[in-house]
Amino acid sequence: MSKKRVIACPQCQQDSSLLFVTRDFNREISSEEFTYFRCQSCGLIFLDPIPVDLSRYYPGDYYIFPGSQSELARSSKPEQYKLDLLTSQLRRGRLIEIGPATGGFCFLAKQAGFEVHAIEMDERCSVFLRDVVGVHVQNSNEEVAALEREDTADAIALWHVIEHLRDPWTMLDAIARKLRKGGVAVIATPNPGAFQFRIWGKRWTHVDAPRHVVLIPIELMVERMRANGMDLVKLTTADAGGIGWNWFGWVFSSANLTGVKWFKRPLRLLGRIPRALVKGYEDREGKGAAYTAIFRKVVA
Repeated sequence: MSKKRVIACPQCQQDSSLLFVTRDFNREISSEEFTYFRCQSCGLIFLDPIPVDLSRYYPGDYYIFPGSQSELARSSKPEQYKLDLLTSQLRRGRLIEIGPATGGFCFLAKQAGFEVHAIEMDERCSVFLRDVVGVHVQNSNEEVAALEREDTADAIALWHVIEHLRDPWTMLDAIARKLRKGGVAVIATPNPGAFQFRIWGKRWTHVDAPRHVVLIPIELMVERMRANGMDLVKLTTADAGGIGWNWFGWVFSSANLTGVKWFKRPLRLLGRIPRALVKGYEDREGKGAAYTAIFRKVVA
């Protein structure tokens, strides 16, 4: 565990203070402690040091595989909101999804007429994407290098992926380079400005130590993309996905109050009570546990 109290921000190099020390409350793969810092300048929250082998914190049951394409079609229905967000800006074209896992969104986008390409680090998911979902896929844990090998695209999507990357800034820069003029980037990620985060702190399920390496403030995301010639065209914390993550945050953060497995289920049930009490406030724009930002490339 790092003993430092102030270190340089990996995004802007300014002083960053120790925010908290936490553990893997969500999956309890190890009892290690992980230190998160907050930049005093840009507000980025980040893990330091990052474990050398992050892959060992992704257990075998991290991904759930549909048994067939028909089961995939049924299980993909809750992801329709993702396609709706994309098609509100773009109806057709070449789409790259980074980190699609078992490909629910890929499947829907393909059905809607997009030419879908995927970049996925998990080998089993990559095989599933190729053989069952039926999309082009690169199996690589070097996501930026894999993106650089792709042809230019009309759309690039990352649904709760950017927070897992060791160097999200290089990825954001690469996304802007790879998009055609007028193309769109769709990025969903936990919201460190969320009401929930103020309540739960280090036990917030969306911290998800150590799998979530960064929590990127909305303003910082917008600033970085604008510097790359990308204009913000839509920002929401109140889409169907955001509302779902609000519920998830209360239920599973409640379970993080204990390490006793048999007591977690009752706490998850109790977590529905505060969720019901704050729903009207939390479901307002800007307050939710996650945000989705859509950017359009305005320069060639």
